[in-house]
Amino acid sequence: MQRMARESTAAAMAFKEHRIPRGGHTLLACDYAGDGPPFVLMHGFPDNLGIYDRLAPALAAAGRRVIAFDFLGYGGSDKPAGYPYSAANLEGDLDAVITALELGEVVLVAHDASGPTAINWSLDHQDRVAALALLNTYYDAAPTLRFPELINLFADAAYSELARAFLGDPAQFGWLLAFQGQRFLHDAPPAMRERMEKELIRIILGQVAAPPNAAPAFLLLTRELHSAIAENTRRVPELSTFRPRVGLIWGMGDPYLNRGVAEHLQGLFRDAQFTAIHGGHWPQIDVPEEVAKSLLGIETTAPTR
Repeated sequence: MQRMARESTAAAMAFKEHRIPRGGHTLLACDYAGDGPPFVLMHGFPDNLGIYDRLAPALAAAGRRVIAFDFLGYGGSDKPAGYPYSAANLEGDLDAVITALELGEVVLVAHDASGPTAINWSLDHQDRVAALALLNTYYDAAPTLRFPELINLFADAAYSELARAFLGDPAQFGWLLAFQGQRFLHDAPPAMRERMEKELIRIILGQVAAPPNAAPAFLLLTRELHSAIAENTRRVPELSTFRPRVGLIWGMGDPYLNRGVAEHLQGLFRDAQFTAIHGGHWPQIDVPEEVAKSLLGIETTAPTR
C-alpha cells in the first residue's frame, strides 16, 4: 500500500508500508526505495516512527533506501494486551524487520531508548552492520546521564499506581507531557519550540488517547529501565572491540542525554565519530537536513574492521 509522507524540508517522498509478522502479531514498517545499505530508523519511548517524518525523506532524497518502523506496542504496530514488552523483545522486533525485508547489511539509526536495542543487536550481528548511528541516546550508567522526570516517575515501582493514574487520564497525562516538554525546551529558540510542541506532543498524545494504545508497552519498558542499564553495563567491555563504523550525532540542547553522555559513549567505542548538532533531544525533528548530512557522512569514514 502506498501513501505519502508528510511534507519535509527535503521533499515529500512516497514509501511503501509493510506489515511484518512478529510472533503472531505484526509490525508496521515504512520503506523508502533507494540504494546502498539501508538506513533502519528506530524510535524511543513514548514516541513512534513519526519522529522521522522529516529525516527519512531527506535521506531518501539522497538516493538511499530508508526503513522506519514502530516497535510492537507503539504507533501503527500491533499493541497486544498481556504481551511481555522487554528489552529482549525490542531486539526481536528489530531482527524481524531486517530479516523479513531481507535488508542485508544495514545502517542502524537509534534515538533515545532504542539506543541499547541497536547497540546490543549490533554486538551480536556485527557482520550485518555497515554502520551504527546513535542520536541522543544512552547505554550504561554514564556519569552525567539524567533521565527526564516523566521517565523517572514511570521507572520507579514505588510510584506505579500514580503512573497508571496519569496514563488513565488524558488530561492529566497531557499536563505531565506539557511539563516535561517545557523542561526539554527551556533554552530552545522560539521556532524550534513551536515545531516540537506541534509535532511531538501530537505523536505522544495520539498514542495514549484510546485503547489499544502504547500505555502497556511504555509502562513495562520503563519499569525495567534500571535493570536493563545494569545488564548493558556488563557488556560495556565488548564495545571496545566493535568493528563497524560508529557515529554519534548529538543535539547539544538536550538537558538530559547531554554532551557528557555522548562523550562517555564515544569513549566506550574504539573509533567513534562525534558530531555536535544545533538541536535538542530530537535533532531529527529540529534540524533534519543536518542530521541527514551527518548520517551520510558516517559511511565516508574508514571502517575499523
